[in-house]
Amino acid sequence: MSDNNTQKGHTLVEWRPDDPEFWETKGKAIASRNLWISIPALLLAFSVWLVWSVVVARLPAIGFDYTTDQLFLLAALPGLSGATLRIFYSFMVPIFGGRLWTTLTTASLLLPALGIGYAVQDPTTPYSIFLLLALLCGFGGGNFASSMANIAFFYPKKEKGNALALNAGLGNLGVSVMQFVVPLVITAGVFGAIGGAPQILEDGSQLWIQNAGFVWVPFLIIATLAAWLGMNDIADAKASFKEQSIIFSRAHNWIMCILYTGTFGSFIGYSAGFPLLMKTQFPEVNALTFAFLGPLVGALSRAGTGWVSDKYGGGRVTFWTFLFMAVAVGGVLFFLSIKTEPGAFWGFFACFMALFFLTGVGNASTFQMIPTIMRQQVGLLMPELDATAHLRQSERESAAIIAFTSAIAAYGAFFIPKAYGTSIAYTGGPDAALWAFGIFYVICLVITWFFYTRKGASVPC
Repeated sequence: MSDNNTQKGHTLVEWRPDDPEFWETKGKAIASRNLWISIPALLLAFSVWLVWSVVVARLPAIGFDYTTDQLFLLAALPGLSGATLRIFYSFMVPIFGGRLWTTLTTASLLLPALGIGYAVQDPTTPYSIFLLLALLCGFGGGNFASSMANIAFFYPKKEKGNALALNAGLGNLGVSVMQFVVPLVITAGVFGAIGGAPQILEDGSQLWIQNAGFVWVPFLIIATLAAWLGMNDIADAKASFKEQSIIFSRAHNWIMCILYTGTFGSFIGYSAGFPLLMKTQFPEVNALTFAFLGPLVGALSRAGTGWVSDKYGGGRVTFWTFLFMAVAVGGVLFFLSIKTEPGAFWGFFACFMALFFLTGVGNASTFQMIPTIMRQQVGLLMPELDATAHLRQSERESAAIIAFTSAIAAYGAFFIPKAYGTSIAYTGGPDAALWAFGIFYVICLVITWFFYTRKGASVPC
């Protein structure tokens, strides 16, 4: 697989994925290897990032006496730190190289995984320690920005949308995997004496909440080694922060930040807040039994619908996605208004499943839009570039914008759970927060129509 003209150590000195012959004879195999190492590393990052969404729902049962608002804050803080880290992570791959950066960021997840495992075993652990651990879980959130920027460099234009959808969609699957695995592993002493003693509940049953952190440790070690030994850096992808910072002058960078906040911000925010929202609104339902289904639906729809945008246009798919998301929020509000009626939970649940599905479709479509937009914009804004330089510049800007928009959108993981908590604290229910989300989707729909899908749009896509 290594070729003296193509590869020097782990660095790809020659990388021409848009050259059909190069792609078929050398590029495709290398890109595939990097993608399939990237995906499980990203899946683990999402698992650690959102692990608090399950842990906080069980803290009261094992003796931690926190208010509902305090619990929602713990669920929200990984979103705040993860989104903030993404801003910095967005620019790291061209500076450090994808191989080194993936290795370091995957290894960093061992800190919160081990920290949670030890902290929950001590009932005297102060709330401030849990706040710190929640913030450290944000390391997992930051990884997405650098992972997507890295994979974007490996694939040709015709396959980029699908590769990004696979990396993101199967990576997003980590939320669902975590929400399915953690409720299982905390019911048994899977690590024996090494894992610590169980917590005894009021009814005499036992839980090993520490396993919610410990279960990821062996997999993180394997993924870290795989990244170091099997991934590559691309010499042409090297760029300083100054070279990448040109995206801040691109108007469509900021427009796409808004749209991707509507899709991915919703996906990750709903994932973080869904278990606790179900538990507070439908206390008679075992929320953790169903919570994993939402992120599962969203992740699979993202991974499986990238081709739809390639065929029909990302802008058009995004427009219809926001329309149906606004309708689905209306359905959630309706079933919450009759939540004491028979079947209300299942109506509420079905509407949320529709929301999760639509966020996945929209996540894929918005990321398909970005390279299309930048190929048009770089040609207009930098007409002096020849064809090769134009392609390289548009690829570099697209990768940086994909990463940066994912950073801004990730704040949804903080604002949505916090909005639920604030709405419940001040109004007694989550309705005010949901109304705000629905109005935001309508705004996103109008923006998409005006800039990208109407007749005479400035950048049709």
